Amino acid sequence: MTVTLEIKDHIAHLTLNHPDKMNAVTEGMIADLLAHVAEIAASNARVVLLSGAGKAFCAGLDTSNFQRFLSEDLDQLVMERTHGDCNAFQAFSLALYDLPIPVIAAIHGPCFGAGMQFAIAADIRIASPEAQLSIMEMKWGLIPDMGGMVLFPRVLRSDVLRLLTYTNDIVPVDRAIELGLVTEVAEDAHTRAFEIATTIASKSPSAMRAAKRLIGVAETSEDRTHILMEESREQRALIGTKDQMESVMAQMQGRAAKYN
Repeated sequence: MTVTLEIKDHIAHLTLNHPDKMNAVTEGMIADLLAHVAEIAASNARVVLLSGAGKAFCAGLDTSNFQRFLSEDLDQLVMERTHGDCNAFQAFSLALYDLPIPVIAAIHGPCFGAGMQFAIAADIRIASPEAQLSIMEMKWGLIPDMGGMVLFPRVLRSDVLRLLTYTNDIVPVDRAIELGLVTEVAEDAHTRAFEIATTIASKSPSAMRAAKRLIGVAETSEDRTHILMEESREQRALIGTKDQMESVMAQMQGRAAKYN
């Protein structure tokens, strides 16, 4: 498997596992990832910890795909909607983004092109000091087409997105923090990401899902009335539920909450 999954203590450890190619994205990796995302969605996981094995998070699309582009039906490969409103390449990132639970990415080494679009799908991105990030597609005469144009505008200012897309500059981690590509830098990104995932897994799962839905509404709607109504609707659905009452009782009794 080019992607591995272990679900333990309500944390889904999802790992790109093609280290000999710096986790470059292949069709096999896309299929493995989508299968695991479906497994996570059907599980009791409350948070995803996303990482890459070896020396890189993900160095981008496997360049062997370029030869395929010259020999295959591009309408079928690129234009056909095989996963809802996406092709398979777009679904690679957006299926992760569409999960109803938080996703924490631990980024180390190169995070380029397809890997950058994959990482930007995470709710939170923790990077090691040596991490390097790039919207790399222009290097190959291409554009970001793996869900990036759904995801990047939610994180980057328009001028910054244009600069990084037009130049394919490699961004060091200190600059990535300033631009918003990275949430936090940690000496050991995986350890810090695991700490955050553990904290999230300890919270009310129903409230966490509601929070992710509500933030998604706030990011995509310009209708103040709609946002305020969604705040109220989500809150009303939580008040008095088993999870919410357990949160209250755990706080009052000074103990860890236990959710089913």
